[in-house]
Amino acid sequence: MTIGRRAAVSTITTAALGIALAPTAFTQAAFAEAAPKRRRDPEAILARMTDEEKIGQMVMTVTHDGPDGLPNDETRRSLQDLKIGSVITSEPRTPGLAARYSNRVQRWAQDTRLGLPLLMSGDFEFGTTHNVREGTTPLPNAMGLGAARDARYAREAAAITAAEARAMGFHWNYAPDADVNTNPANPIIGVRSFGERTELVQELVEAQVRAYRRAGLISTPKHFPGHGDTKTDSHLGLPAVEYDRATLDRVHLPPFRTAITAGVESIMTAHVVVKAIDPDLPATLSAKVLTGLLRGDLGFKGLIVTDAMDMDAIAKNWGVREATVMAVNAGADIIMSTGEFSTHVDAVGALLDALRAGRLSRARVDESVRRILALKCDYDVFDHRYVNPRTAERVCGNTGFHRRALAMGVAGTTLVRNEDGVLPFDPVARDHTFVAGAAQIEPFAKEVAAASAGAVTSWQSATTNPSDAEITEAVRRAEGADRVLVATYSSGELPEGQAKLVRALQATGKPVAAIAIGLPYDIRSYPHVKAYVATYGTTARILRVDQTMHEAAAKVVFGAQPGGRLPVTIAGLYSYGHGLRYEG
Repeated sequence: MTIGRRAAVSTITTAALGIALAPTAFTQAAFAEAAPKRRRDPEAILARMTDEEKIGQMVMTVTHDGPDGLPNDETRRSLQDLKIGSVITSEPRTPGLAARYSNRVQRWAQDTRLGLPLLMSGDFEFGTTHNVREGTTPLPNAMGLGAARDARYAREAAAITAAEARAMGFHWNYAPDADVNTNPANPIIGVRSFGERTELVQELVEAQVRAYRRAGLISTPKHFPGHGDTKTDSHLGLPAVEYDRATLDRVHLPPFRTAITAGVESIMTAHVVVKAIDPDLPATLSAKVLTGLLRGDLGFKGLIVTDAMDMDAIAKNWGVREATVMAVNAGADIIMSTGEFSTHVDAVGALLDALRAGRLSRARVDESVRRILALKCDYDVFDHRYVNPRTAERVCGNTGFHRRALAMGVAGTTLVRNEDGVLPFDPVARDHTFVAGAAQIEPFAKEVAAASAGAVTSWQSATTNPSDAEITEAVRRAEGADRVLVATYSSGELPEGQAKLVRALQATGKPVAAIAIGLPYDIRSYPHVKAYVATYGTTARILRVDQTMHEAAAKVVFGAQPGGRLPVTIAGLYSYGHGLRYEG
């Protein structure tokens, strides 16, 4: 099977998942304006391009929306005036809107001198829900898949993501996360990683890279050469890691090596200083890392894309214009520009000025543009620019995908502690369940109500650090309940108010189970809770609802067999691989 046939491969993937879709999203008939297929020669295209057209291909921009939710005129100007070659969309609300969105920007791109198609990209780490929030299939975060310990689930998650993404017009996904999360205090990776063990991350990264290739979606392991041991969020500052080269080789590089062996076409850089390789520059700007380590030592021949260049790690230390040129000279092929239109102008202008002044060589530019064009040809983007919004609505979020996502969710949900058999709660008893917590309580309580025959009431604090007065109110409301579920959320250290809330509800003497909806380490702050479940459902910074993981947690609470085993160590309490089951 050649790469050039990848657009049709998802037909097979969908059928293999047992989804009854006729016609599928990926036959020629599904596309509104599919051109006759023919081989295209990247070298022939490159020979016709102006400097401006080449540089435009090397910048990826975020789109901007008008009042109708579709791309606005600034986006058109990015594509037609700046000659941009790829985009990462803002977050269209529904699959139908996302498909129309994709079609519009592709038409703008086609209405240029060479009519080159765009690579449409998105951050789909936990499925297309990551960017398209309604009508898509929420999937477990990587750490939930790591807890499930089954590469088949990782492959299925990639296949579902690819089917939905391609139906909406996307070609490129910034996943899987290949970071080995060895630092529990990591403020930005956390549940985005498959876990703390190299071999687990390596296995699941490989499974997803191969599954994405089969399903016709470009995957992008990130953040090279590893963001898993950082203490700083690169959106807010410049992280640095102190470990030696042996640790880098043994712990953090193997998932990337495996992805390269599996044929991955794209890798994303980290805005992280890896002192063992380059003590002065973050990976994104370092020729020692991108050209020396990634291209030279690891032999990667595919496309290197930067993480967003307006993140503070880069923008506040080097400035976007200077950093853009540095990144390309270091070996990056595509600059990700996620700011306002003016930042796109700066990125393109900086590269053009550097090319004309001799600070950026023509050979370096041609090398990158050649890779970009080859990827567009290999993935038939020329012949599959446009999609059918009705097909997108039918494929995305279908019941078959939801059923498989829920199975993954239950398989990853981890019963960490269950003293005195607090769980499972009786699903048929008419008992009153009180659901409390500091984040996402309404969607979680909705799933609890669906799983329970009794009444369900809920309460949420105003912030993620409940006050003493709020805790008193939660305890008062719990008095009328027969059993209590308390959801805690952290992206680092658990706020003390949440730990006090758990302890106060435990002190009521009612059956209490705590549900960690973010990182699994929360129990360190309330180790004496009798029942504790980890779902890995909510990422740092985003705090986005993953309804599938809420549903999976509710099902486990009311008797579904939890399948998860900890993909991390909870220091001093529970070891890597720990996970309980219900008896009988």
